[in-house]
Amino acid sequence: MIQLLKFLRPYTNTVVAVLALLFFQSLGELYLPTLMADIVDKGIVNGDTRYIISIGGLMLLVAALGTSCSIGAAFLSSKTATAFSRDLRGKVFSRVESYSLHEFDKIGTASLITRTTNDINQVQQVMIMGLRMMVSAPMMCIGGIIMAVSKDAKLSLIFVVVIPVLAVLIFSVARKGLPLFKVMQGKLDKLNLVLRENLIGIRVVRAFNRIDHEKKRFNDANRDLTDNAIRVNKIMAAIMPMMMLVMNFTTIAIIWFGSIRIDNGNMQVGDMMAFIQYAMQIMFSLIMVSMMFVMIPRASASAIRINEVLDMVPEIEDADEIKEGNDKKGYVAFEHVTFYYPGAEQPALQDITFQAGPGEVTAIIGGTGSGKSTLINLITRFYDVNDGSIRVDDVDVREISQESLRAKIGLIPQKAVLFTGTIAENIRYGKENASDEEIRHAAETAQAMDFIATMKDGFESVLAQGGKNVSGGQKQRLAIARALIRKPEIYIFDDSFSALDFKTDAKLRAALKRETKDATVLIVAQRVSTVMDADRIIVLDEGEIVGMGKHRELLNTCKVYREIVTSQLSEEEIA
Repeated sequence: MIQLLKFLRPYTNTVVAVLALLFFQSLGELYLPTLMADIVDKGIVNGDTRYIISIGGLMLLVAALGTSCSIGAAFLSSKTATAFSRDLRGKVFSRVESYSLHEFDKIGTASLITRTTNDINQVQQVMIMGLRMMVSAPMMCIGGIIMAVSKDAKLSLIFVVVIPVLAVLIFSVARKGLPLFKVMQGKLDKLNLVLRENLIGIRVVRAFNRIDHEKKRFNDANRDLTDNAIRVNKIMAAIMPMMMLVMNFTTIAIIWFGSIRIDNGNMQVGDMMAFIQYAMQIMFSLIMVSMMFVMIPRASASAIRINEVLDMVPEIEDADEIKEGNDKKGYVAFEHVTFYYPGAEQPALQDITFQAGPGEVTAIIGGTGSGKSTLINLITRFYDVNDGSIRVDDVDVREISQESLRAKIGLIPQKAVLFTGTIAENIRYGKENASDEEIRHAAETAQAMDFIATMKDGFESVLAQGGKNVSGGQKQRLAIARALIRKPEIYIFDDSFSALDFKTDAKLRAALKRETKDATVLIVAQRVSTVMDADRIIVLDEGEIVGMGKHRELLNTCKVYREIVTSQLSEEEIA
């Protein structure tokens, strides 16, 4: 929690203003019981109406000023806390953006969403309460004790018994609640995970008629969270009745012993009433502290989870000395590359060596799990190699800044991802300042104009979240257009033609050949028809290169490639 307070530095002036307002409010509340005692002892006893009116007017003025200070403090503390959470969310989001894929896998998407929303909200609520109570509660408690002792030192001995009892009660409850709050945030992660999987996979759930199964999964996770929340809230709810019980017994003790001292002539009635007011202020300040102790355990658990995100060091970072590429633009070379996924016993890729240059089309083909997409992810430096090196423009990718490396690459991922917005905005995602003419040219090259033209608003047609209102093939073509508009040095097509029919595939590859003639093109594909015209075909099997060459060469020299071809093409087509 303390580590997160550094984000409050920009709001130091506002925090100081809140503390000052709360200081004056507390002074006023401490002064009121003394004025009330004066009215009882001097005004009412002596029958002095003028004195009662003057002191009463002063009490009203003090109360009005205290109310104004309280309103101002509440406004400024709320404003500061919400701005704090806004900045903290921005920091968390920026930190997550710097993560490699391994860090995403380590924490989990559902947990990252919870930490960015619910956890930060918990910290925000405590910040609001803390700013309002961090001054008023201690000052009311300490000031109340001082004023009570000044009224009657002997009667104040009651607090010697009461305050330790309250402190023990608060500490005991908080000690039991903190571990449960940590568990509850984890269970909230689990609930979000189940809900997210169900929403993303709703088509699969319905297709396999597993709705009842998913309901049971959700209900189990929901019930687990609910049971834990009920348990922890029962513990925390015990604070208030215990506090009220102690407070009422304290009042009884004050009246009992105070009446004896009044009877003996050692105390005035007004002083006893003021003493009761100070006792109530002390008790309520401790209740305010107890409320903080109710909220702090959960916020502390949330703060730890937020710090885990902020403190996690990305595995992939830019080198201390950044190098720039030479004249070999678009040149890609793998030199004895071996890569293991974190925790894996077997390498996903082993001893991979090949080169690709501008004007060449290099195709990568192989069975499922052979390492095709992994190889692509290493070029874009989503992961770092364990052995060997990957060179782009004759510089190791680990020595190039991630921003400049990815600016050289136009990636069309295996799963086409579109964002909420218009078609033009999605294509312009590849180049922010692209003109309308550039957008149209990219769409024509990607063979997307045929379905864009049929839409009511053309390029201004709005896509739903994830592109749900267009087909798989249409999404792939828009993703290709997004990469084309960038005009990069290197094009990477990661199985980007799988949802296209053969006619559209052929037209698209012919158009791409004209558009990418000066760039390096890497194609990952399952279809033989997509790769057979490539300048170089790399055949992967279980993470190793088992063949490299052109289509005709590999038919004669590579068993794996020949098996793939014969499984897809007839003998006439092969001939």
